[in-house]
Amino acid sequence: MEQLHINTSSKQYSVWIGEDIRFKVSDYIPNPLKQNVSSVLIITDDKVAPLYLRDVKSGLSDRFEIFEYIVPAGEQSKSFQQYYDIQSYALEKGLDRHSLVIALGGGVIGDLAGFVAATYMRGIPFIQVPTTLLAHDSSVGGKVGINHPLGKNMIGSFHQPEAVVYDPRVLQSLPLHEWRSGFAEAIKHSLIWDAQLYLWLQDHIDDFSNIKGELAEQLLLRSIAVKAAVVSEDEKENGIRAILNFGHTLGHAIEKELGYGKMTHGEAVAVGMIFAMRLSEHYFKISLPVYEVKAWLTKLGYKTDVPAELDPNQLVHTMKKDKKAQKGVIRMVLMKELGRVEVVSVDEEPIKELLLKSIKGE
Repeated sequence: MEQLHINTSSKQYSVWIGEDIRFKVSDYIPNPLKQNVSSVLIITDDKVAPLYLRDVKSGLSDRFEIFEYIVPAGEQSKSFQQYYDIQSYALEKGLDRHSLVIALGGGVIGDLAGFVAATYMRGIPFIQVPTTLLAHDSSVGGKVGINHPLGKNMIGSFHQPEAVVYDPRVLQSLPLHEWRSGFAEAIKHSLIWDAQLYLWLQDHIDDFSNIKGELAEQLLLRSIAVKAAVVSEDEKENGIRAILNFGHTLGHAIEKELGYGKMTHGEAVAVGMIFAMRLSEHYFKISLPVYEVKAWLTKLGYKTDVPAELDPNQLVHTMKKDKKAQKGVIRMVLMKELGRVEVVSVDEEPIKELLLKSIKGE
């Protein structure tokens, strides 16, 4: 069992990592919240529910009135309609300000359920129970929200969970593309903050099938520790927290232009990270281990070039709508060296040139 403390300006809470703790979620609801909970709403999706909903319900106190809401799996559920429907369900069932939301699932569920909790009766508590590797990033830090047709995560809030209860054993049910999606964020954490973590990941992981037991716990612990360190310094992304978007400016644009769900978030971010490293070399006039990282990603099954069907001009147009953009000027997280990045304003032309090269596989 591992425990990591998250300290932000608005809340302190724990991330608990241990096999089979999904069966005893009640043990990790902090006091005095536990004594005051009137009811629990578990929000999950139709792929996770058959696997783990019963497990989580079995570990909740008998004195809680328990409700469940199941949405279709996939990025499309981070929509205003699903958000509205869940709010309506919560009102119909009589949830009050002492109700607790449990987000059981991956990043989509965490974002959606967290936004429901953040806005229901102006905010009620929630707990993250992640079931994907990707959620090791999204379940910590309090960013919650939904997508809009004009951009990803454009409607949302900051609402910290009361706890994160992470059972690594559930990762064994993940399909391969979900392993790739989640591991990309672990790589990101190492590239932006912790070069030693990057070397450790390279030494220990060349196949997703061996991520279990102690190795899985250490991977989660070390990667989440990076997120925790950044969030503790900048809870609401007014400064340093923006570096967590390394690879995301292009990654989000790829997701939108392909259509949400056509490529997983992490796989799109992997393309974005390689692109950002190449752009960093151009911007800072430096040499980075781009080909080393690219070769490792390729060995793990990632595609590292921009999808050929996408148009560079349209991607740039979408990147201009990124939340970091200022007055239409693209701002990206670029790398100065392994473990050190910064946010800079970048001209369109070098971006377009590199996009075209990436699309051609150059």
